[in-house]
Amino acid sequence: MLELFAINTLLLVLAVLIHYECLYHITSYLPKSPFKPRSRILIGVLGAIFAHILEVWLFGAAYFLMHSHDSYGYLSGNFDGSLWDSIYFSFTVYTTLGFGDIEVHGPMRFLTGIESLTGLVLITWTASFLYLEMRRYWNML
Repeated sequence: MLELFAINTLLLVLAVLIHYECLYHITSYLPKSPFKPRSRILIGVLGAIFAHILEVWLFGAAYFLMHSHDSYGYLSGNFDGSLWDSIYFSFTVYTTLGFGDIEVHGPMRFLTGIESLTGLVLITWTASFLYLEMRRYWNML
């Protein structure tokens, strides 16, 4: 159980660091960019989506690796054990969409809870970030 806690904590910290660094670099780059304000907003949105995709892949890779070890549990249902299915599952968990076509069993369930909470917080952080960026550049349009 301690090992699973450490893995979950590491994934959480890595996801937050990825998000922080992406938003930090977007904030640093936009004011100095040669683009018009309208394009700056688009760059901010695309950069934030890229950060979320990286985070989903991080969790998806963890599901893929954990699924191959019996001690962490397994994924069942419409799941073939591939990395792509792991990424798909991660997208549904991260966004709290939860189609339900893939089920998680065993200790790996804790990771789905951590990922859902992390996704909710990071998506909200992105919304706040984009709101502030839009306020900064909207009047320049």
